[in-house]
Amino acid sequence: MKLNVLASLVLLSALSVGAPALAQQDPLLKKNGCYACHRDVGRMVGPGYNEVAEKYRGESGAEARLEQKVRNGGYGVWGQLAMPPHPAIAEDELKALITTILRR
Repeated sequence: MKLNVLASLVLLSALSVGAPALAQQDPLLKKNGCYACHRDVGRMVGPGYNEVAEKYRGESGAEARLEQKVRNGGYGVWGQLAMPPHPAIAEDELKALITTILRR
């Protein structure tokens, strides 16, 4: 029983350490559910935003390509899992999302 209590305390402690990091998430990315599959740094289901920014840094037309990819979905660039389309994101928010991601 004492071991279970100790394990629970350790788990709660670890979760509370991660809580401030969640508060640091970009509000627009959070609002649109992007953190369900992506992280700021490192892979989750999809690539981390740092990886996306590095891949497309300096590429002409990257913003427009990524806007289309988010709007219509995509497949094969980052692995076998497809990114579903996100047609409901408002145009101005989509542009702001892409700008935020590419600045990382």
